[in-house]
Amino acid sequence: MNESAVAESLAPDHGVTELLVAWSGGDQDALTALIPIIYGELRRIAQRHMRRESPERNTLETTALVHEAYLRLMNQKEMNWRNRAHFFAASSQSMRHILIDMARSRQTGRRGSGAYKVSLEDAFVFSPERASELVALDEALSALEKLDERKSRIIELRFFGGLSIEETAAVLDVSPETVWREWKRAKAWLYCQLSPSGGSRQTSTTRD
Repeated sequence: MNESAVAESLAPDHGVTELLVAWSGGDQDALTALIPIIYGELRRIAQRHMRRESPERNTLETTALVHEAYLRLMNQKEMNWRNRAHFFAASSQSMRHILIDMARSRQTGRRGSGAYKVSLEDAFVFSPERASELVALDEALSALEKLDERKSRIIELRFFGGLSIEETAAVLDVSPETVWREWKRAKAWLYCQLSPSGGSRQTSTTRD
């Protein structure tokens, strides 16, 4: 995995944490103030998920992905955002689930069952190769989660969410040193799982 894809931390807070806490408490004015601040970061997270697409398709799919993830987050009945890292981590996880659902439906030849808007369904035109890659990555992360949930979360937060070592540590309530150590091990494990020979060479991870 490319280190440059995760080197950039989230943009400066600009009061995001305070607004998220206020929104969690039911302050709709806080949400109104929050939207223009967080939209750009949501697009950057979506672009990490969509980074293999052409510029034309990337623009369309990034917009659709941001909007669908945003709607899902807005429709949550219970919100308890601790800080901006927690919010963007949830956003990234939501985007991953959206893409995997779409990729699986493409693989099996099914159209959406009504859960997605037509605009979103039309936006995500996966090639068979790309759908297979997304599903394989999701299956590898799910396998890693069963072996070591924290390592799986670290991959998702850093690689897809773009969180820094320190921000990931804050979300998981562990030390930055622990995140750095387990990040390296998790990447090595995933590389092995996604290699042509599959996961036969490495079926466990080690935590100090």
